[in-house]
Amino acid sequence: MSRPEKLERVRGLVRKELLEVFRDPRLVRMVLVAPVIQLVIFGYAVSTDVRHTPTFVVDQDHSQTSRDLTETFFASGYFRLAGASDRPHDMVEALDHGRAIVGLHIPRGFAKDVAREAATVQVLLDGTNSNTATVAMDYAQRIVQAWAIRRGEAPTPPIELRERAWFNPALKSRDYNVPAVIGNVLMILSLMLTSLAVVRERELGTLEQLMVSPLTPGELIVGKTVPFALICMADLVVITLVALLWFHVPFQGSFALLLLAGVLYLVCTLGLGLLISTFSSTQQEAVLTSFLFIMPLMLLSGFMFPVSSMPVGFRWLTLANPVRHFLEIVRAIFLKGAGMSALWPQYLALALIGASVLVLAARRFHKTAA
Repeated sequence: MSRPEKLERVRGLVRKELLEVFRDPRLVRMVLVAPVIQLVIFGYAVSTDVRHTPTFVVDQDHSQTSRDLTETFFASGYFRLAGASDRPHDMVEALDHGRAIVGLHIPRGFAKDVAREAATVQVLLDGTNSNTATVAMDYAQRIVQAWAIRRGEAPTPPIELRERAWFNPALKSRDYNVPAVIGNVLMILSLMLTSLAVVRERELGTLEQLMVSPLTPGELIVGKTVPFALICMADLVVITLVALLWFHVPFQGSFALLLLAGVLYLVCTLGLGLLISTFSSTQQEAVLTSFLFIMPLMLLSGFMFPVSSMPVGFRWLTLANPVRHFLEIVRAIFLKGAGMSALWPQYLALALIGASVLVLAARRFHKTAA
């Protein structure tokens, strides 16, 4: 069989798959609208920044000094007044019932103690969310220390620490998280599309018809994955533009390198979706199986938790996770402007993982389709 004839058969199957996708309004919403909605939701909801933290104040001193400290505390924008009282019991109750996350207790005689440079202020924290509590505690310490130094009631530190954050000067968690959301959205979309498309053919009985057609198993795999690769690449462009124009995430690197990473990444995820389809008999089973992969891939990617904080065994396991390598590439391209010289290990890892998964999926597909 000549090569042009093979290409024509694959082209016909790709055209068929694209027509099936765009004829179904539900699939159109899934592939074009859902990724943007997910990016917007994740972009606003996934944030480690602590702002306007509800705070309950117990000021038992009622002095100008205590009021000045309280005003400074809330002027920072990190804390929001959720209630005030003269009784510590009210603060404890607010923390117990979740009306406040932080409690600020200024005792009697605070102004006199400040004059003697022996003042104490108590900050209580709801430790249910350890990240919020840790960040809020650091903010509170900095505010109180800066207030004391400004009033001249605390000595200037003998060493001046000048901090400077590279690549993300404002330390905005959104600039760090939104690029990572792109990887997770693409992973979910490509897994679902590929696994459901093949299983749907099996449920309708058309997969057997395709297998007895002149199409070879390899051509069938290419024809089934290429349409979704094109759709996902289009989604990559769209959600990248949303990240840049809506969330104003800085983009310092090369768009060509981002597209290359996207191609290698989609080889991994589409291959995994094809592999899932070989183990699934129904679309419902394919969806459930996909979720068995989605959560571990997200948790072991460094999206929510730093890979460096994981146990040694899990750190080694993350090396086989394509989401981890893609997130490292995307974040480095967006924020650092890194090039191939710095990112070639991640690109190589994606290529190796993609080739391995695709070969395994192809062999499994041939076996189950035979």
